[in-house]
Amino acid sequence: MSNAHEQHAASGGQHGSLKSYMVGFGLSIALTLLSFGCVMAGLVPHHLIMPALMVFCIAQVLVQLGFFLHMGIAPEQRENLMVMVCALIFIGIVVVGSLWVLHNMNAYMMPGMSHGG
Repeated sequence: MSNAHEQHAASGGQHGSLKSYMVGFGLSIALTLLSFGCVMAGLVPHHLIMPALMVFCIAQVLVQLGFFLHMGIAPEQRENLMVMVCALIFIGIVVVGSLWVLHNMNAYMMPGMSHGG
């Protein structure tokens, strides 16, 4: 087990300190409470709820990636970052493609609707 830890440390992998984990945990809790407050407590005007949630969502992802997964833009983290970007592209293609298919199914398969064919 210590051999794997030594290999991880030798390859440039770093573990966070207790302080960094606590800061990340505190930020995650704060962002979650802010998101909940936007929706349930009416802290934000109705037309700004969705943009506020998107901002808190992106901030939450960045906190999780930075403080807990230790992903950054440092040269030794480049491979991890590229894998993450590739995974996000694949997820984006699947989500956008699914929404496109569902939209077309809704538009062209409604009963009683004729679309000139």
